[in-house]
Amino acid sequence: MGGVAVAGGELRATRREEWRRAWHRFRSSTLSLVGLGIILVMALAAALAPLVAPHPEHAGAFVDFGNTFRPPTRAYPFGTDDVGRDVLSRVIFGARLSMSVGVLVLAIALVIGVTLGLIAGYWTGWWSSLIMRMTDVFLAIPSIVLALAVAAVLKPNLVNAMIAIAFTWWPWYTRLVYGEVLSAKQEAYVEASRSVGASPWRVAFQEILPNVWSPVIVKLTLDMGFVILVETGLSFLGLGAQPPTPAWGTMIAEGRIYMPGHWWMATFPGLAIFVAVLGFNLLGDGLRDVFDVQIEQWRGGA
Repeated sequence: MGGVAVAGGELRATRREEWRRAWHRFRSSTLSLVGLGIILVMALAAALAPLVAPHPEHAGAFVDFGNTFRPPTRAYPFGTDDVGRDVLSRVIFGARLSMSVGVLVLAIALVIGVTLGLIAGYWTGWWSSLIMRMTDVFLAIPSIVLALAVAAVLKPNLVNAMIAIAFTWWPWYTRLVYGEVLSAKQEAYVEASRSVGASPWRVAFQEILPNVWSPVIVKLTLDMGFVILVETGLSFLGLGAQPPTPAWGTMIAEGRIYMPGHWWMATFPGLAIFVAVLGFNLLGDGLRDVFDVQIEQWRGGA
């Protein structure tokens, strides 16, 4: 028993050292830190939108016809729209909406995709083939096209847009987890768990699943930006959030009518989308570099 405790302590110390080195590698990447900073600032602004927005009341059904089409000034840094609402305030509230949609959509896709991928990868049989063939069918159709089709069938609103996007996103996680499980179930720690009589469910969910999270976390980070793009695309086409909800896609759709004279109405929401997607991509690239090294080390030591 003492030897087992010592071995366990050494393993934990090794893992802590690997995480310390991983954090050092992440900090060494300037672009990754920039991405993390962008996301933290946007998340903080979204969470505190009623406090940081200059005119929080402009996020709803507000009109001020005396201040319509004002260009960027000190009072209105991003200008005002066609009914006198502050564009900056609406962009900040739009960040709250877009990030909330991204989190909820990916949470739904994660639960469905990871569960199906784990089952298909660990338990072979006709159900495994059925799950993966169904996954292939969904992956054969571009996500934006499938999301448009589902959203068009449903009533245009934010909830149905989220359902449409989640409906198209789970196959990517099923395919990713399926491949990782096929590799992981050949590892020595899985064989050791089986040899001591662990049930298949315990091996799958307590031994294999925790060891396939690294690529899933990286994909989640990268996908957050893509989900925001799809959500804004649906809103731009009128299939997502409906006015007067301050969605970035809706703001661009409204602002493009007044281009180029009142350029700020569409430009600043578009820049917000660009910055958000850039931040998540930079962070995802940094995490990918970190976790790729760790995965190789852990597998090499198994």
